[in-house]
Amino acid sequence: MDFTIVHELPRRIRLRSGRLLDPCLDVNYLEALLGAVSGVSSIRVNVRAQSLVVEYDGSSRCRDEIMALLSSIPVEAYLPDVFDEETADPVRLAMRGALALATPFLNRGVAAPLTWLNGAPVIANGVETLLMRGVKVEALDGSVVLFSLLRKDFVTANMIVALLGLAHFMEQRLEHNATSLLKSLLRPQAEDAWVLRDGMEVKVPFAEIVPGDHVICGVGEQIPVDGMVVDGEASLNTSSISGESVPAHTSPGDDALSGSVVEEGRLVIEAREVGSSTHLARIGRYLESSLRYRSKSQRRTAELADRLAPATLGLGLALFLLTRDIRRSASVLTVDYSCALKLATPVAVRTSMYAAGKEGVLLKGAHALEAFANVETIVFDKTGTLTTGDLHVTDVLPAAGTELDEDGLLSLAAAAEEHYAHPVARAVVLEAEARGLALPALSQVDFIVAHGVAAFVEGREVLVGSRHFIAEDEGVDCSPLDDLAAELRGQGKSLLYVASQKRLLGVLALRDSVREEAAETLAGLKAAGVRRIVVLTGDHEQSAASLLEHLPQIDEVHAELKPEDKADIVRELSEKHGNLAFVGDGVNDAPALVTADVGVSMPQAADLARESAAVVLLREDLRCLLVARETAMQSEKTMTHCFGATLSVNSIIILLAMAGATQPVLSAALHNLSTIGILSYAAASGLRATPTVKALRSKDSTTMETADAPAHDVD
Repeated sequence: MDFTIVHELPRRIRLRSGRLLDPCLDVNYLEALLGAVSGVSSIRVNVRAQSLVVEYDGSSRCRDEIMALLSSIPVEAYLPDVFDEETADPVRLAMRGALALATPFLNRGVAAPLTWLNGAPVIANGVETLLMRGVKVEALDGSVVLFSLLRKDFVTANMIVALLGLAHFMEQRLEHNATSLLKSLLRPQAEDAWVLRDGMEVKVPFAEIVPGDHVICGVGEQIPVDGMVVDGEASLNTSSISGESVPAHTSPGDDALSGSVVEEGRLVIEAREVGSSTHLARIGRYLESSLRYRSKSQRRTAELADRLAPATLGLGLALFLLTRDIRRSASVLTVDYSCALKLATPVAVRTSMYAAGKEGVLLKGAHALEAFANVETIVFDKTGTLTTGDLHVTDVLPAAGTELDEDGLLSLAAAAEEHYAHPVARAVVLEAEARGLALPALSQVDFIVAHGVAAFVEGREVLVGSRHFIAEDEGVDCSPLDDLAAELRGQGKSLLYVASQKRLLGVLALRDSVREEAAETLAGLKAAGVRRIVVLTGDHEQSAASLLEHLPQIDEVHAELKPEDKADIVRELSEKHGNLAFVGDGVNDAPALVTADVGVSMPQAADLARESAAVVLLREDLRCLLVARETAMQSEKTMTHCFGATLSVNSIIILLAMAGATQPVLSAALHNLSTIGILSYAAASGLRATPTVKALRSKDSTTMETADAPAHDVD
């Protein structure tokens, strides 16, 4: 079963292996793995000939990687419930159709061998399926053609073969179109890029770009890296990433994501992430995963379809034994439930995912759609989700008896927070910069996740964080500022305590704003069947309660939480209130995202949060949650309609066949036409029913402000 070299040229190698005949091997996935090897230019696979041809750059390094990969194919390339189907050939289909139309006018001596030759592949496929996989639809098709040939009914045999080919071709086209729609959310990665090297613009292969390179992108070019614009201005089309059709103006200092296309202007981008670590590559992995794995409902539907095939065969044989009418029996056998039941769901899922993606929602597969449609409780992490996360310092209050004034306290806190990439830290540093303060020298810093920062500033330890961190963990007396702290919290502000040498130096007050679309979104979720909305935060109880004044749709608030508490609460709420979704954006949210039935990540979430989530919002707009919810519900409704239509229509055709009201050709035609119709409905329904964010926008939305307290920094 190993791959052996049949023929080799300097830049081309042909291999052969019986592994390619393994029905569980996902050949498309194997091609993708080989295509990811740097230097490989093309791959051609011929399963029946057990042949694989790879063209590459001729380097020994690339050849060694190809052979190493083929000698140890990863386990994820094998899917036990995937069987490779022969691609429908339009030329063969046309020949079968022509033969079916010509058969009534041919001499029987000519028609007989042509018909046996035409029907032999269908019969052989049925026998192979029966022996390898049991009674499936292919076995039914083969038996009908064989019965017709044994009765010397060559017209019926050829018509059924032609109808089977037409149905197979249409089904593949519909599924292919649905998959292509989903993949069209991504543009192919650029093969080459212009990079500044030693002051010169040099064209280099994409694989040779490294972090820190300055990549040049002009009009019509796709940005191949994630990074920051260091020079130039441009209008970027980000539709392949966010679904937003309006070009975004980009200038120095702005982030640039791979997959964006320069419509006007020219940019020089300092590469931060390259290759498989880019934003576009991560989305590509999500989509690849979504196409390869099925949800529970898909598996149940496929299992039902497999169970119905033996029942149909048994019914046909029983009818023949009772009536001795092989025509009636053949009419029954031409009808099966399998095609529509197995294909309608993936077609509906893929078109729904495409439509949602165009509106800024990335759903990671059928399981995400299924789970989000059944969500009854949605839990929000407060920071960066219901609020904008754009904190700003409102008050700088030194403690009584300290030698520091406002600027001194602020500069000390900013020095400790300067290297911490968190909204609270950014707010403090930005306020210091706005006041033109020079920051003291920093010699050492430790980030205590979920609590704050411990740093050595000008030789003395400085602690910055929540009251819990300063008072309970570090033993600093914070009581002198308790009355002032209560007053600030009552104003909807969050507090950041600063201490040194076991002494409280003062407190900073910060404020965040509730997203202007938050109230509208929560109301829409309630209208869409979500029964309970819960908020988790590290805020003090008093600060957290102020959120209810702006968002009365919230049913429950849990405050003063540590990150590890969130996952526990999510688990408890799930057990108590049924299916649950968690919406978050931080590294600390990853355990809760995984614990929930559906994890939802905000656009600017940490990488770990995005990887952990089943749903990723691609726009900074909470209304995308409504898009996801309504898309998921409509997808479920579409699949239910397809399921009901498949059972009812095919059952009616079977009853007509049993009553002798239809001939085998008519039964086959009715069955195949109904299958194509059901698949067409599944494809169109997802595209038509997904709401747009623009349609959901409220004209009278207003900005509301409330306190915010990230669980690891502030009180």
